Amino acid sequence: MFTSNFSSASTSINKFPIIYSESFLEHDTGIYHPEKSGRLTAIVNTLKNSSIAPYLVWQEPTVRQNILQEVRRFHSSEYIAALQDLTEQGGGYIDGDTIASQRTYDVALLAVSAWLDGVDLVLESGRPAFVLARPPGHHARANSGMGFCIFGNAAIAAMSACDRLNLDRVAILDWDVHHGNGTQDAVWDRPDIAYVSTHQAPFYPMTGRKDETGSYNNILNIPMRANSAIAEYLPVFENRIVPFLRNFNPDLLVVSAGFDANADDPLASILLKPEDFGTFTKLCLEVTPKILFGLEGGYDFNSLSRSVISVIEQCL
Repeated sequence: MFTSNFSSASTSINKFPIIYSESFLEHDTGIYHPEKSGRLTAIVNTLKNSSIAPYLVWQEPTVRQNILQEVRRFHSSEYIAALQDLTEQGGGYIDGDTIASQRTYDVALLAVSAWLDGVDLVLESGRPAFVLARPPGHHARANSGMGFCIFGNAAIAAMSACDRLNLDRVAILDWDVHHGNGTQDAVWDRPDIAYVSTHQAPFYPMTGRKDETGSYNNILNIPMRANSAIAEYLPVFENRIVPFLRNFNPDLLVVSAGFDANADDPLASILLKPEDFGTFTKLCLEVTPKILFGLEGGYDFNSLSRSVISVIEQCL
């Protein structure tokens, strides 16, 4: 039986919920790292000064007492303990480009909580919500962080929705420019969870081939060539992704909403525009209104912020 951490009065009628905490700024990767706190402050400042600001409701994430139990749905106890030890010693590198600071362990746990709050909120309201949290998650593996990611937020959210809330089917759509190798690993053997990814290929992390389809044909990977734009993406969404999702018929759709496929992004070579993510959102809403969007990549502050607005505008 589904129960929510939110009362029905907690979300104003006709307002779009955003789950956010300033604590997410405390995951300190350094001023020169692409995945830095300025990503969130840019989005938040843009939203609060935008024309849609009156239609937004901001919510702090819940501090869940059982959050480690949730994280262990995917991650090993050894990795969780090693990360805690690393941060208690002041932090350091998990891999060549994944940094943990003194506050990373606690902030990453709060990020998972925020995604789980988003699941609860979407299922309660029957309408979309957006989690603005960091660190991101779709590269994180069971035994290690990877590619700026600490815990597998989207994977844990989907697994928890099935196992904790007894949903029959949850789908994850990952439109980040990089393939979500960690998410794919987490759901490979889960017939109740589908994973769909569009990603530049060949490109980091060099996974996500078309023939990677999961144990139950529950995975759809769509590699995109460098310099692909909306003309290449739109047929993929209309003719492959939407039919796949409709056939799966999810009770909940979780979107790993990375915005590094923007033409202005410095880390990739896809040529989408911010408004294109609004187009993707409109198509997703034709599958189900029960959509949880959660932030993944996106490193050009302007295009990142405008893309988030484009997504939310379609949900209002």
